[in-house]
Amino acid sequence: MSELVKFTVDGEEIEADKGSLLIDSLLDRDIHIPHFCYHQALGKDGNCRMCMVEIEGQKRPQIACDTPVKEGMIVRTKGENIEKVRRDILELELINHPIDCPTCDQAGECKLQDYYMESGFYHSRVDVNQKVTARKRVELGSNVMLDQERCVLCTRCVRFCSDITGTNELGVISRADHSVIGTFPGKPLSNPYAINVVDLCPVGALTSQDFRFKQRVWFLETFDAICNGCSRGCNITVDHRKEKYKDDQIFRFKPRVNKAVNGWFMCDEGRLSYKNESENRFETALIDGEETIFDNAITKAFKILTQKNKTLFLLDPSLSLEEMQNTKKLAEALNGNISGYSPQYIDETFGDDYLKKNDKSANRASFKELDIDESEDNFNKLVKESDTIVILGNTYFDKHLDLLSNKKVISFFSHKVETVSKSGIAIPVASFYEKSGTYINFEGIKQRVISKMKKDNPKETITSIIEYIKTMIDKGSL
Repeated sequence: MSELVKFTVDGEEIEADKGSLLIDSLLDRDIHIPHFCYHQALGKDGNCRMCMVEIEGQKRPQIACDTPVKEGMIVRTKGENIEKVRRDILELELINHPIDCPTCDQAGECKLQDYYMESGFYHSRVDVNQKVTARKRVELGSNVMLDQERCVLCTRCVRFCSDITGTNELGVISRADHSVIGTFPGKPLSNPYAINVVDLCPVGALTSQDFRFKQRVWFLETFDAICNGCSRGCNITVDHRKEKYKDDQIFRFKPRVNKAVNGWFMCDEGRLSYKNESENRFETALIDGEETIFDNAITKAFKILTQKNKTLFLLDPSLSLEEMQNTKKLAEALNGNISGYSPQYIDETFGDDYLKKNDKSANRASFKELDIDESEDNFNKLVKESDTIVILGNTYFDKHLDLLSNKKVISFFSHKVETVSKSGIAIPVASFYEKSGTYINFEGIKQRVISKMKKDNPKETITSIIEYIKTMIDKGSL
């Protein structure tokens, strides 16, 4: 077990593991310390020198990213002397930096911009015409664009590709003030986690071509969620905006730190999956293929479900725990059967030894939690026996539509799928990111999601519909 030591930072006593890095203690406690090159996932590098602090007894300032904590150490992050040191270092960073904040996609979330505003460098002592220039639009691959002039050479992107992915596509080319980041000949940035370098970049040097010039970040609203791309359940932030006369739209996913689940990163496929949210949405309820109002579809579904037929409820493994619980209660009230059979989400080519899992569903672990069978033999038996099949988000029948012949089919989907065409009643519902709920990842970690999407015509959730039908069944009428 690590030994704890006590030391003071700006007059406040704190504790930390002996020998741990001082910068980690500062960052973990939200104590402001400027830095470019250090990142908790990548470790120390010590090249930017921005995290300078004063340590009593030391002749000169020290960098916090390479200073181990010691018992009784007295640290100052504020004060005229240390702030002047950091101002001088920052001025060196700004010497060749282009004056293009108004057109930079990183404006509003740029650390160089933040530190510049704190420092008060409102007048440059360098002639603009003397600045060293470099290439402005370099396509590195994997949707990543590089502006070499904006780079502060923190090398976070280089270390990510060497230490995290092990693919080594990026390096520092040339020397002195002509040094730039670039790819090695014939080796574009192409690993499945490549877009993480955009998040790692503290300035506007690396930007996502997918998000580039789509929105200003100060217009975006954000809520925490999990990625539904696989059973890892990576923690993410959802950046969205509801523009005037338009529906709320998601513009990007970004990884959110959770050391127990995904650390600091996420895969590119999960990151870009936000596009699926607005594409091919199922908007209007159908009865026998004809459009109808939502209430009519619910009434018809209630009548079919109360005819005492043999009913099978087929659940999707990306439904929330609450949706599964409510559906199970409804099945029990109707003496129906329930299955979670969903082999279509298993992709043996997708997973790796880092974050991606072969199971491309978000909540399969809840089947075990609720004792919901997902075996093939039981599923086939129940399909043959059933007169009515209620499908909740599960796309298995898309490639097996013949199994629905001569069955009464009620389906609930957020997006258009083939199964809708075979459904006597098809009801549109809220999508994954439009609803709140609990999800359990492959390691058994429960995570709660609270959606903050703002729709002009919000879709009902499966939970609310199932609860409504269950209430009407308990009352005996609709």
